[in-house]
Amino acid sequence: MNKLLFTGSSGFLGYNILPILHKEYETVHTLGLGQEDDIKINLAKEVPAINTHYDIVLHACGKAHVVPRTPEEEKAFFDVNYEGTRNLCTALEKAGVPKALVFISTVAVYGCESGELISEDHPLNGVTPYAKSKIMAEEYLTKWCYEHGVTLGILRPSLLAGKNAPGNLGAMVNGIRKGFYLNIAGGKVCKSVLMAEDIARLLPLLIEKGGVYNVCDTNQPTFGEISASVAKQLGKRKPISIPYWMAWCMAKVGDLLGSKAPINSYKLSKMTESLTFSNEKARRELGWEPLDVLENYRI
Repeated sequence: MNKLLFTGSSGFLGYNILPILHKEYETVHTLGLGQEDDIKINLAKEVPAINTHYDIVLHACGKAHVVPRTPEEEKAFFDVNYEGTRNLCTALEKAGVPKALVFISTVAVYGCESGELISEDHPLNGVTPYAKSKIMAEEYLTKWCYEHGVTLGILRPSLLAGKNAPGNLGAMVNGIRKGFYLNIAGGKVCKSVLMAEDIARLLPLLIEKGGVYNVCDTNQPTFGEISASVAKQLGKRKPISIPYWMAWCMAKVGDLLGSKAPINSYKLSKMTESLTFSNEKARRELGWEPLDVLENYRI
């Protein structure tokens, strides 16, 4: 199986794993909105014209890292994450279905704000447009792949680490670089993290076995440990830690100032409540061992 189609390759994940995939597979074509994509199309709006039969499809095209503020912005999540998935499958039916399809989902489908070592057995209680659209895409792909005899692998990553990381990790790097990042109460909170390149390492395992898996580092580093590593790489001082009561007061002021405040009560809860996921199923069934984030993360 040497022909691979990679959707959403112009984003953060593609930046980190596309060079690896080009080494591992004879043919790698990309689909998306990027200037360098082989198939340039907006999956949310159109069924692409796919003229090649692919053995493997890595479907990472998706919308994330944005808090919707209008009904239109909420709808965009369903257009990209769900309708885009349906449009892709329609195109694959015309070109010839692949042997395997790997979908990049998210741990947000569980709807958990805190918890420890949450497994794949947890109910899919996500209520945000992001979570709901990913749940719908998972359900659609499960049915479609079963009907067409396609091996389906669904990965639910946590925070992704790698060059130009988005989201909370990217905000941490930018904050440390500018000198205004602070840890709270010693930075002891844990959030599961996965090295982006582990997606490429998981791909050949999923092609053979399929399945639904949480994927993250086994060691579950703390924000304090990650921020110290980032600061060292940037040649900056280790971020200072402020007591929780001080952060609480700052958050209350932020509640009054509105969305532009650097911290509010919601952001404080996200920064001080641990949320970790179990990778035991992936390690047991796939024989996979994740990269250690603290040893491998380079900004």
